[in-house]
Amino acid sequence: MQKIDLWGLITGHTEATDFLKKAVASPVHAYLFVGPEGAGREEIARAFSGSIFAKYEEGRDHERCKDLAWRGLHPDLSIIEPEGRGLRVSDARKIIIESSRSPIESEKKILIVNRFDTAEPEAVASLLKTIEEPSLSTIFILLAESVPDSHVTISSRCVRVDIPAMTSEELTELLKSEGVETEEAHLLAEASAGNLGRVRLLQEDPSFIIRQEAWRTLPDRLDGSGAAVSIAVEELQKMIDDAQSPLADRHSQELEHLGQQEEVFGIRGSGRQEVNERHKREIRRLRDDELRFGLATLSRRYRDLGIASSNSDGLDAVEIITGSASELIRNPNERLLLQALFLTLSTKIDT
Repeated sequence: MQKIDLWGLITGHTEATDFLKKAVASPVHAYLFVGPEGAGREEIARAFSGSIFAKYEEGRDHERCKDLAWRGLHPDLSIIEPEGRGLRVSDARKIIIESSRSPIESEKKILIVNRFDTAEPEAVASLLKTIEEPSLSTIFILLAESVPDSHVTISSRCVRVDIPAMTSEELTELLKSEGVETEEAHLLAEASAGNLGRVRLLQEDPSFIIRQEAWRTLPDRLDGSGAAVSIAVEELQKMIDDAQSPLADRHSQELEHLGQQEEVFGIRGSGRQEVNERHKREIRRLRDDELRFGLATLSRRYRDLGIASSNSDGLDAVEIITGSASELIRNPNERLLLQALFLTLSTKIDT
């Protein structure tokens, strides 16, 4: 297998990666990576994990273990995400059980816990002793957007690594350095809201420009009738469904490769269930990202319409859209959310 430079796969974040490269020599029991969604927290965690596995897997295929870790498929790497919108006590129990299991191939077992900032106080309390004093073979990497007050005790037991988001300008320059035309780079950076992972998906899906235009022109099609709202919701949901195609193709390739690995090394420890769960989370996240992208586009249009008409309706519409976007954290029914929003917006601004 070709030699893999895991850290070369990470874009930016020189301060964080330089620190973690040194930490591989003598990793501690727990790390806390703090930064916004899409900043690259999980990618850096997987690169760090692969480097640790390579250090401890003497006599094994180092490139294989690095490749598997990077793709989240290493048998001693568990990537855990809350089943719902927040990490609950039931999720904490699973984490405790998983952390108690012995490694299968490596001397180390690594648990990456995503969205740790969403953990309920009861879940945090139940995890404190496990994270503070795990088995000698277990390493925790907690991923969080921020550190709530209820999480301070656990965070004080971890080595904190800050991973800031890329600005739209930085992302635009990165894309231009990769050969993307300036106008397209700007559109991609704007549509992704600084999320590099989303940028990579949108690069495989040029139809995002059509979706952006559909959201931007929505006010022109809302005439106050329920029929117009129904048609608009159906059209936009179909576009979001289609936007899953690049991700679905990627998932199919991962499952095909996993099947090949299972034929060689057996099913035990292959992580198929974890991979399937991760795929579900990624699809849900993509749909949320698409809705946020669409609502942000819609909000800008109503803001511009409000400025043009010199009245407060545009600002009222922007506030209503912002409220709907904040509801996404509650995992609402997409269709009902959009129908209610569009019916309300039908009364705003005569376009």
